[in-house]
Amino acid sequence: MAGNDQPLDAVDRDIIRILQRNGRTSNTEIGRKLGLTETTIRKRIARLLDEDLVNIVAVPTPRAAGTTTSAIIGVSVQLGELDAVAAEVATWPEVRYLGLSTGRYDLILEAFFKDSEHLLQFVSRGLGSLAGVTSVETSIILRVSKFSYEWEV
Repeated sequence: MAGNDQPLDAVDRDIIRILQRNGRTSNTEIGRKLGLTETTIRKRIARLLDEDLVNIVAVPTPRAAGTTTSAIIGVSVQLGELDAVAAEVATWPEVRYLGLSTGRYDLILEAFFKDSEHLLQFVSRGLGSLAGVTSVETSIILRVSKFSYEWEV
């Protein structure tokens, strides 16, 4: 098992790589690929989940959710209101990613919308109504060339 300094060892990384390619791979199949027992794989995955090192979820595509428009939105906020604005925006169902950032914007978010009217309402009535929001810049995503859940662990 991995030590405290490195939460993942080589076997954990191999398990994660397999699950990144296909999250429905059975513990038996993972064990077969790695030369380990199903019990070992089951215990490893349970530890990874318990220690919050991985999440195994089904992620619907935007099309399945009925959203056809996605946007990256930069938000400038009065610094004293930053935590309150971030906490509120994080609860909105359209928002898939929200990060506090340095640079031009205080918040960067990615959100999905049913159509341009939905986006307009989100920006004008949603973000525009929050105390502390000083400006918003919206970039509509025209086409996604790459979208991946895989990165090297």
